[in-house]
Amino acid sequence: MKSAVETLSPTRVRLSIDIEFAELEPFIATAYKTLSERINIPGFRKGKVPNMMIDQRVGRGAVIEEAVNSSLNTFISNAFRENKLAVIGRPVIDKLEFEDKKPLAFTAEVDIRPELKLPDFSKMTIEVEDVAVADTEVDEQVDALRARFGTLTTVEKVIEKGDFVSIDLVASIDGNPVEGGEANDISYEVGTNRMVDGLDDALIGLKAGESKRFETQLVGQKDGEKGGVDVTVKAVKHRDLPELNDEFAKLASEFDTIAELKADVASRLERVKHLEQGAHARDILIEKLIADVEIPLPQNIIDDEVNSHLEGEGRLDDAAHRAEVVEQTTKSLTQEILFDNIIDAEQISVNETELTEYLVRASSRYGMTPDQFIKEVSEAGQVQTMIAEVARAKALAQVLGRVKVVTKSGKAVDLEALAPKQAAAVAAE
Repeated sequence: MKSAVETLSPTRVRLSIDIEFAELEPFIATAYKTLSERINIPGFRKGKVPNMMIDQRVGRGAVIEEAVNSSLNTFISNAFRENKLAVIGRPVIDKLEFEDKKPLAFTAEVDIRPELKLPDFSKMTIEVEDVAVADTEVDEQVDALRARFGTLTTVEKVIEKGDFVSIDLVASIDGNPVEGGEANDISYEVGTNRMVDGLDDALIGLKAGESKRFETQLVGQKDGEKGGVDVTVKAVKHRDLPELNDEFAKLASEFDTIAELKADVASRLERVKHLEQGAHARDILIEKLIADVEIPLPQNIIDDEVNSHLEGEGRLDDAAHRAEVVEQTTKSLTQEILFDNIIDAEQISVNETELTEYLVRASSRYGMTPDQFIKEVSEAGQVQTMIAEVARAKALAQVLGRVKVVTKSGKAVDLEALAPKQAAAVAAE
């Protein structure tokens, strides 16, 4: 097989492929076997029809056509590898010419991942925010810990933000109760807005034994449509917090004094902020690369993905939504091309241990055991996608290690001080 590549644009090429007839022989043999299984000829069992009889029944041309059609993917894939093309679309075959006993010749156009000119990462500088832990942040964390040890006391009062209530809810649409829309004895903290939009406003000012109806969008309703919700207050409770002293520190932690507890909270917050600093540096790096590096995009890929997405939603004619999907698809493809170029430049590979560790971490995000998640990923054919995600995380972590990162106050940030697993996690977020 011989192949030649003509560059049509940075994201599209035309392949000219020439194949000697002898290279088709294995496919011709398979074609005869396939056709032998399909046709019925008296006196012969399926799969046992002689080649000569197949030629007489369907014609030698049909056999050659079957062989050519079944061989195209193989020859095209070989041409991709031979010419080291990073293909990201489906090839469109043109000028397919074949004749018995003669070479096969055809051309194919396909979208490819463009090769980018990446900067020298060691000469790049990124500025991030300084890490600082405010006393108010420490106090918030300690207060949250106090809340876990607080006690609820029933009180006779008007409901205010921060109170706890026991309530009943009944949802209706046009005055008709919604099936499954009734809930009783719900414990709820007023002001958290964690249940139904409008509930907090309806509750504030009520007392135990009082009810109120408010309108809100219910689950399953179209945007803009609203149903009614009747809320009845059964009890109002106030949370009493333990005193903030050394006794509380001993109760709620391994520390003997409140000062030690606060110091530990401050230290933990600082570590979290350093990780956030790394994530911020990663985001800035990506934004800078997208802004500074010329990244040609294959419009065919964007159009196909957008149309497929909109067709699946039944919203092909929704112009406003199309614009949103185009923007999302363009951003995703831009990052994918950028990351994959970095992977190639950095010669990144992923071993089995790294993949397993990634899958174990990902399984917890989906509320599944590692074995369940790995099985789901395998059955869905998503293993290669997971490998690509790990590779991109490693690549970003690796180049971030070479970029000079400083705070706005001029202090150098050592991202390599992060553990390798943490750095990969930061890059993958």
